[in-house]
Amino acid sequence: MVQRSGSADLPLHGGRVPAWLAQRMARLGAVMAQAIVHHYGRDELLRRLAQPFWFQSFGAVMGMDWHSSGITTSVLGALKRGLNPMAGELGVHVCGGRGKTSRQTPAELIAAGERSGIDGDALARTSRLVAKVDSAALQDGFDLYLHGFIVTDDGHWTVVQQGMNDESRRARRYHWLSEGLESFVDTPHTAIEGRTEGRIVNLADRRAASSRQAQLDLLADWGPDRLAREAAAIERGNKAPALPPDAAPMLPHLFLPGHHDVRESDVILRRLHGTLAAAAEQGPKDFPELLLVPGIGARTVRSLAMVAEVIHGAPCRFADPARFSLAHGGKDRHPYPVPTKVFDETITVLKQAVSSAKLGQEEKLDAIRRLDAQARRLERDATGPSLPAFIAEERRRSFDYGGRSVFGWEPPAREDDRRSS
Repeated sequence: MVQRSGSADLPLHGGRVPAWLAQRMARLGAVMAQAIVHHYGRDELLRRLAQPFWFQSFGAVMGMDWHSSGITTSVLGALKRGLNPMAGELGVHVCGGRGKTSRQTPAELIAAGERSGIDGDALARTSRLVAKVDSAALQDGFDLYLHGFIVTDDGHWTVVQQGMNDESRRARRYHWLSEGLESFVDTPHTAIEGRTEGRIVNLADRRAASSRQAQLDLLADWGPDRLAREAAAIERGNKAPALPPDAAPMLPHLFLPGHHDVRESDVILRRLHGTLAAAAEQGPKDFPELLLVPGIGARTVRSLAMVAEVIHGAPCRFADPARFSLAHGGKDRHPYPVPTKVFDETITVLKQAVSSAKLGQEEKLDAIRRLDAQARRLERDATGPSLPAFIAEERRRSFDYGGRSVFGWEPPAREDDRRSS
């Protein structure tokens, strides 16, 4: 088995991201990445992208379907559109993508190297090798269809790949990080997401070193024809014995269920209550001008508090990515339609904060960071609505917030709904 930092099961989910959401995802993803680089540096952004729990939460806070494999494609696409125009300033290049686009990755890396002075040819070889390891050396029943390569001007990189299994209707995401990587074939992954789908052949495990050498020796001694006959004979006989239970370490596993709606079992409720309390307590102190906007100011501060956690939170806080979908909803109306007015306000506040920080004025970015710190402090004692009640209120107010989904704009709430609230 591969050494993992975590794993997850991602249901395959069809459909496309509509242009109105894709544009917002690109803007929000870019400004959040800028804030992370500003506070913690480019290497920290790579570490976050190589952490599967954080990656899923990052996509969820941007209004993508919180549980689906589509987050991988949409997040990488959003970062590519949002960050590449500022690559000269930020020093981060996003290459690759899905399907045919993934095969353009080597050429994009060479071009990025020419612009920044790093060895693009070496990065292109790395891209090909990483793809080979996860498609040939690691045979786990998932066929790769997506390859994203994020590299900085320092030559450091992270790779996010994804494969699908048509029979199980599941996807598996693989994360690589150049930091600390000593070998491409001795346990190189930072994480592999996905549940076990039958027997796995993993020649990228350091414990497979003797197997790799034995295969080379067999190929030299027997030749391909005899090897093929022996393999067929083994296939007709008994299956190989399963690994003992203690053959691989127990690691955290994030199970992303098939249901699309967000349920109480998907959310750590005390953390949601801490976020709501922080927005109510800290928001009026730090964002008085924002709260002058009728109807959406306080709601935007709530979203900013969740965005702040994605920017500043420790890895252990992303065990429930569904919680971050409560910032900006989801394109398929789960947990509720995307509140476009709130989404746009969040982007505006973050962009102003980052722009001010570039000029040495840290007050606004520090205010956003305080929202995260306050939420963590308050979550121990905070109380609040149940998750169904919270979602119901968001749906009721959806028209006021500019609610939109793939089904269109949300209509005004019915009069009897307004009276019942």
